[in-house]
Amino acid sequence: MKPTRYKYSLLSQVVTNIPECLVQKLARKHGVDKQARTFSPWSHLVSMLFAHLSHALSLNDVCDALRLHSGALSTLRGATPPSRNGLSHANKTRSADLAEDIFYEVLQRLTRLYPKFGRTDTTFRLPRGLKRTINLIDSTTIQLFANCMDWAKHRRRKAAAKCHMVLDAKTFLPRFALVKSANSHDAVEGRILCNALRDGEIVVFDRAYVDYKHLFELTGRGVLWVTRAKTNMSYRVAKKLKITNNAIVRDVKIKLEGTKSKSYYPEHIRLITADVVQDGKAVRMEFITNNFSLAASTITELYKSRWDIELFFKQIKQTLKLSDFLGYSENAVKWQIWTALENKNRQAMGR
Repeated sequence: MKPTRYKYSLLSQVVTNIPECLVQKLARKHGVDKQARTFSPWSHLVSMLFAHLSHALSLNDVCDALRLHSGALSTLRGATPPSRNGLSHANKTRSADLAEDIFYEVLQRLTRLYPKFGRTDTTFRLPRGLKRTINLIDSTTIQLFANCMDWAKHRRRKAAAKCHMVLDAKTFLPRFALVKSANSHDAVEGRILCNALRDGEIVVFDRAYVDYKHLFELTGRGVLWVTRAKTNMSYRVAKKLKITNNAIVRDVKIKLEGTKSKSYYPEHIRLITADVVQDGKAVRMEFITNNFSLAASTITELYKSRWDIELFFKQIKQTLKLSDFLGYSENAVKWQIWTALENKNRQAMGR
């Protein structure tokens, strides 16, 4: 029995979601159209999307496969197969901001056309009457070759890039991403990630992003934040709050101690100590937040939802094979990361 043949390939499904005039318009915006002669920006984008979907390990894998299927490739709005040098040079010289803008434009379009785009079966449910956007913030380190990538030197003999992400917990879709070398601290990038958050939204991140000055700014903007308490946090208890759940060990209102901490965050903070099940074992954790109205169990569940962003990063690295890179320059790495995220939109369409 012969296998069923489908008219639309995975690559065709991805490029169908990209408006025809979008790539050319953004190419003019970033000056990429002036760099393209025989290898168009559209063909470049299609080639990089194919590299992810085919799990290509090298430039030869991409170029040889596309050349063998040049007839089918031409049906995708006239895309042409690249040469090895042509694809390498395009990844190195054509601004990766083009791929970034394409990702955001397509994401906004799909969200507008399909209100239920993305995941809607989130395991966490907010209390009835409280409808807020939950933003999960974290970063993932992408290991690179230290002997080839001086721009990404992370440690003495290591190189790495970092992808900082703001993920919508309800839709499982990124709202904002920042790709750069891994030599900057997460707390520094946290300010950039939180710039677009609005009054009433919730943001959840781990203690690597804790900066009391920034947390106070978020409180002033009306943003509800939840995170883990630092192990060396110095404070005094101002008031004990009522405990209504057996898993909650302590729920108190505190004031930070220490000259700098106290000046950075002069208001009260809520500290919750709870027994959380982790890998089948009960682990005691401390959480801090600027919200005093939600139940302590809800605060711990909010932090628990942060694990979803780890699953998102796992999918990018394993499912989309974001581990083997076609180029060594910073621009080439960014091209590969942004096109991997573009393929993630196709996965969301399949849900």
